[in-house]
Amino acid sequence: MRAVVIDAVRAQPEVREVAEPSAPAGGVVVKVMATGMCRSDWHAWAGHDDIAFPHVPGHELAGVIAEVGAGVTKWRVGDRVTVPFVCGCGVCEWCRSGQAQVCPDQQQPGFTHWGSFAEYVALHAADTNLIALPEQVEFATAASLGCRFATAYRALVGRARLAAGEWVTVVGAGGVGLSTVMIARALGGRVVAVDRNPEALAAASAAGAEHTVLADASDVPVAVHELTGGGSHVSVDAVGSEQTCADAILSLRRRGRHVQVGLLPPVEGHPRVPMARVIGWELDVLGSHGMAAVDYPEMMRLIEAGDLQPQRLIERVIGLEEAAALLPTLDRATVAGMTMVDPTR
Repeated sequence: MRAVVIDAVRAQPEVREVAEPSAPAGGVVVKVMATGMCRSDWHAWAGHDDIAFPHVPGHELAGVIAEVGAGVTKWRVGDRVTVPFVCGCGVCEWCRSGQAQVCPDQQQPGFTHWGSFAEYVALHAADTNLIALPEQVEFATAASLGCRFATAYRALVGRARLAAGEWVTVVGAGGVGLSTVMIARALGGRVVAVDRNPEALAAASAAGAEHTVLADASDVPVAVHELTGGGSHVSVDAVGSEQTCADAILSLRRRGRHVQVGLLPPVEGHPRVPMARVIGWELDVLGSHGMAAVDYPEMMRLIEAGDLQPQRLIERVIGLEEAAALLPTLDRATVAGMTMVDPTR
């Protein structure tokens, strides 16, 4: 099969012919029809994750089951499926209680094993992790859910427990950020979107942001406090840097809730967080790490009903060769929306 292969940290990715995967016990092989290009893929390429080389990235995907492994009971060849980027083991206490996103024995395509920037990908514990894809939901739309959209949904619904009428500061208007804006608006939230890219802010406005703040031209917390009359009830850092994390936390009103979604690379050992504000204002700081398959049905119902439209966030679809060229530049890209990869191109 054709796949995007990385030979070492920060090496130029190349499209090559490699061996097709085989279905593991309890797992499946999926023919990849669409896969998302996410900043997390760049983090892996840049050496911020412990991965083995040579490596195939890609963790947001949708496709058709091509092979079923021994022990799988719920799935057949030909089924249209998608999957969360965190695949639980299916047997631990966390998976049994519906919290597979924190499974200590989790697998992650594109990180713990070869991922979906390829024509085929192997997935583990299929009966726990796969989600049936309704015929009316396109593959590219479904692939966009696996990391960014599902993570944003759980960050707001499961972690922050956003209530209608509350203000939400969303720092970063890339794939996760735009998903957060759209979901917050659908839930009745009032959104302030923050980014350094005017095109991304325009996309955030189109997705439902009530106000936008250009990060490089403003003191972000001051601007948000003025726009919201005292700060947001909820903040989400959808980028992952000391600056964006601090801006998000300092944008909150007293007793607010911050959700950290963007990965924070270590700076001098550990990223610095404004803990004095967290303590003095009794802020809640919450982590959010994807969403388990058992939590997908409600989100999928909102998509089928048209209340959520993740397909509107897809800016372009590219092939594997373009993906290989784009991956090393993803931290500097100014794409105002999601980039999806079609391995069949």
